[in-house]
Amino acid sequence: MRATAVTRRLPFLAGAGLAGLAGLYGGLALLSGGLPAAGRAAERHGPLMALGFLGTLIALERAVALRRRWGYLAPALGGLGTLALLAAPAGSPAEPLGPLALTAAGGWLLAVYVVLLRRRPGPELVLQAAGAAAWYAAGMLWLAGRTVPDLAPWFAAFLVPTVAGERLELSRVAALPGQAARGLSAACALLGAGAVASLWAAGPGWRACGAGMLATAAWLALRDVARHTVRGSGLPRYAAACLLAGYGWLAVAGAFWLAAGLPASVLTYDAALHTLFLGFVMSMVFGHAPVILPAVLRVRLPYRPVLYAPLAALHAGLALRVAGDLTGGEAVRAAGGWIGAAAVLAFAGCAAYLALSSPRRTTATP
Repeated sequence: MRATAVTRRLPFLAGAGLAGLAGLYGGLALLSGGLPAAGRAAERHGPLMALGFLGTLIALERAVALRRRWGYLAPALGGLGTLALLAAPAGSPAEPLGPLALTAAGGWLLAVYVVLLRRRPGPELVLQAAGAAAWYAAGMLWLAGRTVPDLAPWFAAFLVPTVAGERLELSRVAALPGQAARGLSAACALLGAGAVASLWAAGPGWRACGAGMLATAAWLALRDVARHTVRGSGLPRYAAACLLAGYGWLAVAGAFWLAAGLPASVLTYDAALHTLFLGFVMSMVFGHAPVILPAVLRVRLPYRPVLYAPLAALHAGLALRVAGDLTGGEAVRAAGGWIGAAAVLAFAGCAAYLALSSPRRTTATP
């Protein structure tokens, strides 16, 4: 891989990084208050993290897998949407540009999946394409004036099937029975049906989403190859620890959503969302980064035991935050939020240091 090809991908990664930093800063402002210049980042915290950060990363990885230049328009739109969200003044004619670009990114990602499905049909790519369709639907609802609580089930219907499809892709290598894949598809279909139902009946829709999350978590915990690789050593064991911890948080999130529906309390709402998007999704990011980053940038990310430190801090901080949510302890909740943000930044720092200090580039194929 020529250096110029790697360099061309760095701006897309930078766009995702900007969204992640802004989303973290906005989240801390919502949690603690008093942070300077946090207005737009705080207002758009949810879309910045779910679409600007995670969506752009997923779109970049899929564009690399597609191996066609036009596929990179999806992460490019994600980065441009992030810039517009942060720069466009509230109430200005430019304000809709951010949601519009991020919505277009979801639609372009769906087109990428259509081409990938033609190359290699399979339930794993169908699940990921369904996730991209949910991203696009969330964007259209956002443009129509729906609020972030209305969009949360759609963000879940984007990210959970995407992760589930990627895990199914690896599990198929382990000769998983065909009927097992149908079980995962049914679980994700229940989640998607809950997102649709939430448009007319928020409570039942959120509960259906919760049931779908619980079913997905059960499938992943019982069928994923991580159950076996966690007994190994080095990178396989670390990745498995990330995945299994994430599945646990997905089950907790599903229980919250199933029990409460659309939470009436701000604290319950905080716990319901962050057990999913921080506990589950960020665990997946931590676990997949040592594989995805080399595939995207052709730079080795060697495993080192220090990677367990941010992982432990992520889950300890989230447990503290949820405890504060459930008990009404604002100081405990804020402390958990700050620890979680520090864990994400520490992981990014560790990954950058390990990648830059690695003596060899990789030629692995995504």
